[in-house]
Amino acid sequence: MSVRKESRPSVEFVKGRLYFAILCQKPKSGVANTHYFCIDDELVYENFYADFGPLNLAMVYRYCCKLNKKLKSFTLIRKKIIHYTGFDQKKQANAAFLIGSYAIIYLKESPEDVYRLLLAGNASYLPFRDASFGTCSFHLTLLDCFHAINKALRYGFLDFSAFDVNEYEHYEKAENGDFNWIIPNKFIAFSGPHSRSKTENGYPHHAPEAYFPYFRRHKVTTIIRLNRKMYDAKRFADAGFEHYDLFFADGSIPSDTIVKTFLNICENAEGVIAVHCKAGLGRTGTLIACYIMKHYRMTAAETIAWIRINRPGSVIGPQQHFLVEKQTELWREGDVFRAKLKENRKIAVTKILTGVDDISINDAKNRRANRKDTELYSDEDDANCVTQGDKLRALKSKRQAKAAATVPLTWLLAMLVSTLCSIVIWWIVCGSLLPSLLFSLDGLRT
Repeated sequence: MSVRKESRPSVEFVKGRLYFAILCQKPKSGVANTHYFCIDDELVYENFYADFGPLNLAMVYRYCCKLNKKLKSFTLIRKKIIHYTGFDQKKQANAAFLIGSYAIIYLKESPEDVYRLLLAGNASYLPFRDASFGTCSFHLTLLDCFHAINKALRYGFLDFSAFDVNEYEHYEKAENGDFNWIIPNKFIAFSGPHSRSKTENGYPHHAPEAYFPYFRRHKVTTIIRLNRKMYDAKRFADAGFEHYDLFFADGSIPSDTIVKTFLNICENAEGVIAVHCKAGLGRTGTLIACYIMKHYRMTAAETIAWIRINRPGSVIGPQQHFLVEKQTELWREGDVFRAKLKENRKIAVTKILTGVDDISINDAKNRRANRKDTELYSDEDDANCVTQGDKLRALKSKRQAKAAATVPLTWLLAMLVSTLCSIVIWWIVCGSLLPSLLFSLDGLRT
């Protein structure tokens, strides 16, 4: 790969074929030997507050399919293909993330080389931020995202040959369950079920039974609830699922006891683990991140990036700094865990709270461990106020409803344009060509 000079230097990813450029204006169509395309208004991040990326896994997949199709197209075989973006810095970051991810997945480039190349185009890229309301205190860089993609490939988290984009886009919607796979065949993050199906604060809730068919089909054996009780755990237990309660306050960080218990459960579960809090974003993403950091030695930033690529909006506010602080400790625990496995020693894992099958928010010992957090803020206040989880779920539902509402309008405009084109063509043929043809035929007859 190399850098090619232009008015605003473009970056060459495949020699003589694939480029990335930041342009101050839309290029003219029909340029000889060059095909320009832009995804800025096609693949758009749906934000909660001031967050703007990275784009989700379905969008990365659709971009890669689009680019592969262009590179294999017979009509473009002799043309330079230039993915360009405009001067909106947020869209620049997402566009760079897409082509950088493509280079890592399909061109087998290293994260460092891709990042260095993008910077060589005399450009700087905004770091991504969390989905909280207020000032950003943790920056997630493009390089963090590239490392996340690279390690996901290495560990088998990412395999586009087996990726079902339609399933991803279906189940991420609030009305269809609002859940995402974080690690295939290991972790599902989902929004918390309710005692009964209903719509609250603009968000559709689902009863536990709504998840049973999908969970059984995909070998989910264990449910971990992190928010206060909104449904009877017995409904999952009676259906054959293991169910655990590890409550800690919305928007807060987990205690060491909760982290250790969570890891203990996950390391001994025989099937897939489905984790939820209220929105399935902050607390859920934070504890799943702890497992990934321990067992795959990914950095906190790489882990946050991967979880957000799968489930945008995950890991919020102080939870980001918590993961950075826990990184060294979790890596060390992971090293010990793997060393024991190599020695073929059977790891004896016991319940942290002896004699308790289900760590409940009503358990006295667990409540003492979390007293400091719950004094600051607790899900128990839900009856009197709207929590962070409520707000995030309502925002997700509203933005998806808005996006769905635009589809019929787009379809209508397309049909209108198609009809107008048909009328124009008919007029040309019948109003101009047809009389001329008849006149010529009459002349020949004469």
